[in-house]
Amino acid sequence: MQEIIIDGNTLSLEDVEQVARKHTPIRLAKESIEKVLKCRKYVDQVIANGDIVYGLTTGFGKFSTVTIPEEHITELQLNLIRSHAVNVGEAYDEATTRAIMLLRIAVLAKGHSGIRLETLEALVQMLNSGVHPIIPKRGSVGASGDLSPLSHLALVLLGEGEAIYKGEKMSGADAMQKAGIKPVQLAAKEGLALNNGTQVMAGIGVLALLDAEKLCQQADITAAMAIDALKGTPRAFDPLIHNLRPHPGQKDSADNIRRLLEDSPLRNSHFNCGNVQDAYSLRCTPQVHGAVRDALSYARGVIEIEINSATDNPLIFPDEGKVISGGNFHGEPLAIALDTLGIAISELANISERRVEQMLNPALSRGLSPFLAHRPGLDSGFMIMQLTAASLISENKVLTHPASVDSIPTSANQEDHVSMGSVSAIKLQQIMENVINVIAIELIIASVALEQRGIASSPALESAKACLRREVEPLEHDRVMYHDMASAAQMIQNAEILSAVETSGIKIN
Repeated sequence: MQEIIIDGNTLSLEDVEQVARKHTPIRLAKESIEKVLKCRKYVDQVIANGDIVYGLTTGFGKFSTVTIPEEHITELQLNLIRSHAVNVGEAYDEATTRAIMLLRIAVLAKGHSGIRLETLEALVQMLNSGVHPIIPKRGSVGASGDLSPLSHLALVLLGEGEAIYKGEKMSGADAMQKAGIKPVQLAAKEGLALNNGTQVMAGIGVLALLDAEKLCQQADITAAMAIDALKGTPRAFDPLIHNLRPHPGQKDSADNIRRLLEDSPLRNSHFNCGNVQDAYSLRCTPQVHGAVRDALSYARGVIEIEINSATDNPLIFPDEGKVISGGNFHGEPLAIALDTLGIAISELANISERRVEQMLNPALSRGLSPFLAHRPGLDSGFMIMQLTAASLISENKVLTHPASVDSIPTSANQEDHVSMGSVSAIKLQQIMENVINVIAIELIIASVALEQRGIASSPALESAKACLRREVEPLEHDRVMYHDMASAAQMIQNAEILSAVETSGIKIN
């Protein structure tokens, strides 16, 4: 299997996904190994000189004024990890955990953290061998980065804590033993090098952003299906309109929908019907979906910088002979970006549910049966599926309140402004799940609406419908549908609908 080389500077979001979800192995770059060795040599020199340096020879946070004797420096690092591993709640899933581990390795590989090479290599071994620390989700305020969850990661490296290895939950010591990895005994600065940084919120952000980008593409597809099923007009997607308001995302979305509707016999069947314009949820789709896309573009830029940055403290500059205590660990850049991403992606669900209403409401659906039921009254059709969408959207309205506007001072007011970025990240995961389910509902309903018309849609949209039909049968009479909804959501999550459309010959922006 192809390896991904880690040098601390050139990691892409797609690299992170390959390691997190596909288990692609990694290897440290030769130049990173040299930088790590050089930096560690300088740390040892500082210790030998008896210099007073934060995190090397002092306590942490409010205890930064307490000097630690050399004979207790190793104990200081171990105590840091043990005392800070206090997260609570359910654990992160495997892919997220692997993303977090990879990003922590990438930071250390930059050669400004002072970690020993053997410690970093043990972390690489853990990732490549599939030793996945159990990291509870809740407890980080995103100030000195993600101190608590990263400490849970570090515990397993030390042969403590808990881990999942080959699908089985066990002690960190057992996991390391079964994987043939020797637990690490920390030296000076190493505890702080392992738990100080933004890698938890960044890891979540990478995977959520990549999923959101694919979701935007598939939202254009389900929107086009709904528009065609509702006998909508494609006039609103004319490039002449969008060139006069050239937001990049809006132009891309309009172009997608216009091309998806081309060559639709259903569209041609009502070409001269006199419909001049449609409801906003149809004709304003590019403006809404496009704004989401542009917000994602901003978030991508922030996250791309973050995953190749040094975010711990203090940072060590052996060439300049300096150890500098600063604030690169503060999660505010990510917190704002992740809040923005959550707000933006929720709008895909908001407008999707309105298109669902258009298809189900007999006063709006242009001849479709009420709630798409075959026997209205005896059958409820999709009446209650819309309620599910409404519930998920209502939940998102609570979740999209930005965590980054909050701050609770910690550590006796030493850390008197915090980002709450991990809260932004955790909320984002739930928002994404909710939006995927709403888009899946639109996919199911738009497919049935198209079938009720009795005239084929465009080849691209017929391909999307055929893809769904591999897992979800048409609704003839009322039946239990939650399994179908889960199947459709999984197809959206796996970008199967996108693949089906692109296989038909249309490349989606």
